[in-house]
Amino acid sequence: MGMADSPDPLRVLVAGGGIAGQALAFWLTRGGHRVTVVERFPVLRATGAQVDLQGQGIEAVERMGLLDAVRGRLVDEAGVAFVDARGRTKATIMANTSGRGRQTLTSEYEIMRGDLVRILHDASKDDAEHVFGVSVDGFEQDERKVIAHFSDGTSGEFDLLVGADGQGSRIRRAILPAGRDPYWRVGIHMAYWFIPRIASDGDIRDTYLVPGGRQIMRRSHNPTETQVYFVLREESEEASAIHREPVERQRNFWASRFRDAGWQTERFIDGMRTSPFFYSQEIVQVRTGTWSKGRVVLVGDAAHCASPYSGMGVSGGLAGAHVLAGEINRHPGDLPTALANYDSVLRPFVNEIQGEVNPRLLRLGMPMTQRAIDAFQAATALACFLHLPGLAARFSKSDRGGTWRLPGNPAPISTLRSILPEGRADDSGGVSGCGRSGRVPGRVRSSGGSCR
Repeated sequence: MGMADSPDPLRVLVAGGGIAGQALAFWLTRGGHRVTVVERFPVLRATGAQVDLQGQGIEAVERMGLLDAVRGRLVDEAGVAFVDARGRTKATIMANTSGRGRQTLTSEYEIMRGDLVRILHDASKDDAEHVFGVSVDGFEQDERKVIAHFSDGTSGEFDLLVGADGQGSRIRRAILPAGRDPYWRVGIHMAYWFIPRIASDGDIRDTYLVPGGRQIMRRSHNPTETQVYFVLREESEEASAIHREPVERQRNFWASRFRDAGWQTERFIDGMRTSPFFYSQEIVQVRTGTWSKGRVVLVGDAAHCASPYSGMGVSGGLAGAHVLAGEINRHPGDLPTALANYDSVLRPFVNEIQGEVNPRLLRLGMPMTQRAIDAFQAATALACFLHLPGLAARFSKSDRGGTWRLPGNPAPISTLRSILPEGRADDSGGVSGCGRSGRVPGRVRSSGGSCR
């Protein structure tokens, strides 16, 4: 297929079935394109920690017609409490549920990542092909096509490859200049896992500060489970490397760093040992000068991870998928224009949300000494007692993204779906089919995941 404007639907391969990948599949299929989503996990990865939606992310979900579904899965988090080693509350910042003004340390739209992924997947699974247990091992491209090579030994031809494969994106590594480090580090690391909930685990998030730049958070999202977060302020090669080690070594690292922390640490570490869900990561941002090369483009965290402390990672991924799909749907036969517009439209928003992450402010919230912890908690308690919004607003995640607004609806008024041919597998058994769309045979697909 040439690069001139054409009514022909595009064959799009999305590598990664997370939030950005699912949202992109939603909008591209509504533009009439044939979309295949490949996910390296054997099933839908509907897991993960608690996330929140802000500003542009809420609007993106609303435009998808999914806001009611999201509201039905929200986590009821009443606020954030700072506690001492005995569990005594030193200060509490309640959530702003008035519908007016800035959010505080917790958002009106708190949701588990897995619930949001499932909502997005359910909205696109009947229109996009979802293939699990397969990843993109490599690719080559020319002016007309991208040939993707898959982990099961098959290959497929597509018009566009989208890297939606997260912070550690392999697609990004393949298109960036060799040796270019896209990570902007803040010297903070985090691990989180789930443990059984007990009676004293309330609906207010507990935050416990420990000397040595350590922080523990406990929050509960359902009647049976509690989330635990260990956060560490440390700039060392060991800390940066541990996230690539086997999970058991990661668990040992976090246990050794927090064993003497007090409060409920023993309970949390014991729960970590047996928790089926455990994740360890360095807090970074992904900053690159380009999000595309030829017929390959990045979206979501693969393009512009803003870090958990921005509070805008999920909203940024939804906004990015919205913009990218809109440009592709408007310029299906001119991908260079579509991808250039995607960059120019979205980058001011990304620069804004990434620039809001201030390492000095993060370190202020993770004091190194007990005296500094006492001062921080006293200032927070005084601000709450006097109903001063300033301190909470300094840490607030709302209003990030500035005045940037989502562009118009990504889906055209009329789509091409009515002219799409019925899907078929090619004779070679490779990644092909759905008319001209890619399909990976012999793998687990989503229920109802047909070519349309």
